[in-house]
Amino acid sequence: MIKVTVWNEYTGQDHPEVVSANPGGIHAVLASFLGEETDFKVRTAILEEPQCGLTDEVLENTDVLLWWGHSAHHMVPDEIVEKVVKAVQKGMGLIALHSSHLAKPFVRLMGTTCTLKWRDGDYEKLWTVAPYHPIAEGVPECIDLESEEMYGERFDIPEPDELIFLGWFSGGELFRSGCVWNRGYGKVFYFQPGHETNRSYSNEHIQKIIINAVRFVAPTIKRNKISCPNPQPAMKTEKIKV
Repeated sequence: MIKVTVWNEYTGQDHPEVVSANPGGIHAVLASFLGEETDFKVRTAILEEPQCGLTDEVLENTDVLLWWGHSAHHMVPDEIVEKVVKAVQKGMGLIALHSSHLAKPFVRLMGTTCTLKWRDGDYEKLWTVAPYHPIAEGVPECIDLESEEMYGERFDIPEPDELIFLGWFSGGELFRSGCVWNRGYGKVFYFQPGHETNRSYSNEHIQKIIINAVRFVAPTIKRNKISCPNPQPAMKTEKIKV
């Protein structure tokens, strides 16, 4: 079983268009389709819970953490951020969704500002540029999203280890919409679609990408400790006489 935790800041939920687009909150929508996978064990966590719902026990029992945040990034305590970062470095997978490009754990793991251009209410064509990648398995070459928030370059991120999706918007902008990085023993996937007033997470192809991403970033080995050892030589060699 892949143990999945879906985290959502879950603020500003009283707006009718937000409620209509993602009933019960984005975490509920994500958990709903992820929970249909027989090899996933899914739980949710939100900002207002004690320790933001990310206790030591929760993080220790999370293989993949999905993170959605927007206007409350500053409300996540730095000690929680540090725990998430260390969990990724030890092997936990992290999927940062949409406006989580400014989430504290993602920014810490990237080491850059992670800023970008944005404009709400645009038409997007999401292009698969690495069809051979496991995250793109079973995904069309192009996905049409009738309404999404435009994210545009320059996206201030380190060069991705793998670029899987590119977004093109009707305003003419391009964006690196699906990127993978390796951080320590863990993997990080950033995925752009998912504005709170849009229904992108109800799109079957977007769901397929997220499901594939969970499997891809899930750890394949036991979580490792972070250490800086001082070992004995691995082998003995005789000194060469000159």
